[in-house]
Amino acid sequence: MLLKVPVCAPICNRFVWRRHSSQLARPFVLGIESSCDDSGAAIVSRDGTVLGEDVHSQQNNHLKFGGIIPPVAQEFHRDHIENVVQRTLEQANMSCGDLDAIAVTNRPGLPLSLLVGVRYAKHLGRKFNKPIIPIHHMEAHALMARMTNKVPFPFVCILISGGHSLLTLVKNTKQFYLLGKTLDDAPGEAFDKIARRLKLRNLPEYAWISGGRAIELAAASSTNMAKYDFPLPLSHYRDCQFSFAGLKNTATRHILQQENQLSLAPDSILPDYNDLCAAFLNASARHIAQRTLRAIRFCEKQSLIQPGDPKTLVISGGVACNDFIYQTVSKMAESVGYVTVRPLKKHCTDNGVMIAWNGVEKFAVGQDIVFDYDSVDIVGKTPLGVSLIEMVKDANIPSKM
Repeated sequence: MLLKVPVCAPICNRFVWRRHSSQLARPFVLGIESSCDDSGAAIVSRDGTVLGEDVHSQQNNHLKFGGIIPPVAQEFHRDHIENVVQRTLEQANMSCGDLDAIAVTNRPGLPLSLLVGVRYAKHLGRKFNKPIIPIHHMEAHALMARMTNKVPFPFVCILISGGHSLLTLVKNTKQFYLLGKTLDDAPGEAFDKIARRLKLRNLPEYAWISGGRAIELAAASSTNMAKYDFPLPLSHYRDCQFSFAGLKNTATRHILQQENQLSLAPDSILPDYNDLCAAFLNASARHIAQRTLRAIRFCEKQSLIQPGDPKTLVISGGVACNDFIYQTVSKMAESVGYVTVRPLKKHCTDNGVMIAWNGVEKFAVGQDIVFDYDSVDIVGKTPLGVSLIEMVKDANIPSKM
């Protein structure tokens, strides 16, 4: 694959940037994100100023296939990564020579997608003699809230998205303790599957949005959230693990039962799909809140969060955009004295800003600054920090809400 190097911004724009840059704190870091189906780039300064950002979303393309096909996603990244970076530089009135480092997602993610971003970052690094900062995608999500909310360490964080459901304690930029993860489906994955099973795309208002967003909007117009029963998953297991497959299976059984009772045609929509969406969403939110409450109590019991530490819960990842889930978890956190924060909604989903900001934080402490470009490789699957999952199980902590 031949790659073109982004050209310098026009001289007049360079003067504009230099005039304002004196008021901004270095470093200036370019972030490149290509872990899944979005090509993102951003330039962020030390004080959290976003100098430029751009993203190319593949969502509408993959909706036609009913899911992400890795070779197709890679091809879209190849077609758009250069233009995304170029537009980011133009917004910032900068050239690659003005950067202090290039941060790039190298783990975890779809290997074919990661490869495009990492190769492009290496190309720019070699051309302009800039260090590369390899970024763990989930760590970047966890730290994103610190850019706008100045969240102090340590803090409890829940990462919920289409591919992940993770509970972690964040001690600093390189110390993460994994408290729980999904045993099967991630929440966003379960939402997408139920939205497809409900055939929500047959309705014009939901045709071109994600399954999770469709369920949230449909649930908002429910008149009877309690119509469908959803038992709380893993209620007898005193750990912080998640399971959304059970909720998905329960929803599927309800749908089949209603379709049979009403003798619906194959392409018909359940008359009360809003109520089923509301019940499914409510059960998912309660499940997330319950496991998070146990994580908070575990961290306090083990003195991972000291009595004098700020009590903060961060919610990030694409599903954090769901206001019902965010409010449900926030209400739980407030009941035990915790403040809940999340990044801007546009920065909850995959984006270049979170990669650039993670790069800024690492650059500030001298962490993972690499000039040996060949040492940076992609990793499709990798854990988040040190696992304390077995310790959580052994602690046997109740979490009645």
